[in-house]
Amino acid sequence: MTAFEELAASRRRWIEEVLRPWCRTAARKELRQADLEWVDLAGKVAPEKSLWAWAWSRFPALVHCELASIDETAEVLVTLRDGRQYCGYPDARQSEHGQLVLAGSDADGPADLGPFSIDDIRDVEKR
Repeated sequence: MTAFEELAASRRRWIEEVLRPWCRTAARKELRQADLEWVDLAGKVAPEKSLWAWAWSRFPALVHCELASIDETAEVLVTLRDGRQYCGYPDARQSEHGQLVLAGSDADGPADLGPFSIDDIRDVEKR
């Protein structure tokens, strides 16, 4: 094996064993800091397809793994840490920088719900 192949393998291991797991547990503030330095940390990969997809993957019902993005095709029930619950369809375009927005309804009819910080969400279930 060449030195370059070893270097590339080491980098892939670091991404899978260190960076991805960190994204799944880091607080929103730390994720936003990483977003600013993402090219230096992860290389030329878009943060929304790596950093944020990996961060949201702590809630498997919310992420479409093959597309590396928030899955907008299924209605979800979001439970916040304080026990409040919201039901709707995730809006990937509006859900930025660790803030989830749902297309749902309130007492007045159709409405955007949120944004909900990734730090405030306890659970996400598909309906």
